[in-house]
Amino acid sequence: MKGPHVTAAQTLVIIPTYNESENLERIVARLHEHNPEVHVLVADDNSPDGTGEIADKLAAEDGRVQVLHRKGKEGLGAAYLAGFRWGLDAGYQVLVEMDADGSHRPEDLPKLLAALDEQGADLVLGSRWVSGGRVVNWPKSREVLSRGGNLYVRLATGMKLRDATGGFRAFRRATLEGLGLDGVESAGYCFQVDMARRAVRAGFRVVEVPITFVEREFGVSKMSGNIVVEALWRATVWGVQDRTAKLTRRGAKNNKAKNN
Repeated sequence: MKGPHVTAAQTLVIIPTYNESENLERIVARLHEHNPEVHVLVADDNSPDGTGEIADKLAAEDGRVQVLHRKGKEGLGAAYLAGFRWGLDAGYQVLVEMDADGSHRPEDLPKLLAALDEQGADLVLGSRWVSGGRVVNWPKSREVLSRGGNLYVRLATGMKLRDATGGFRAFRRATLEGLGLDGVESAGYCFQVDMARRAVRAGFRVVEVPITFVEREFGVSKMSGNIVVEALWRATVWGVQDRTAKLTRRGAKNNKAKNN
């Protein structure tokens, strides 16, 4: 069943930042060039390079921009969770995750929003690894790492998603409300896998649409090998937990049938 129709004016794009002074103005300008009605929440983790001050300047000049100043760097997931809560409290119907560094092209956002209505999606993932998706300026080693990581996530968790680790995605309000954000503990890279897994387990319709992912031009990536290893380990744990719970439910059902 399709959810209620949503519009760009009901959409909040959450952009978490830490030392993105070279990128923030560029990405907000591009976002509004291609999606003039959407609103933006910059969730800044007290960046020492002045990103927070740049965000305040943008907000003072444009009513579509708001700023959430956080005490310090607590991880990507924590920033998004704070942004989700802010957006839900403010009444937005669609909440979007987007990086500040330009790797998520604002030109692709309309495709994500359209999938909410046209495909009846509850969560839309911008995917690099479905037909039509691609990456630009990535070394082959990083592509292999990402494809391999997503393959492992599929095997470990049983999800059929091609790009569960990607961070360009659009949630319906009802989806976030149904996931129970207070129970989400993952803070880093594995946050994306965790949220996708929770949506699938809860029975929400998750749709992937192809995007073009472009490697950042300015600033320094926060990705590291340790972050990837943590995500894969957590995916393993979640997969074991889910399979154990499934077997437990099946055993309880069989016992009930025998007793009847």
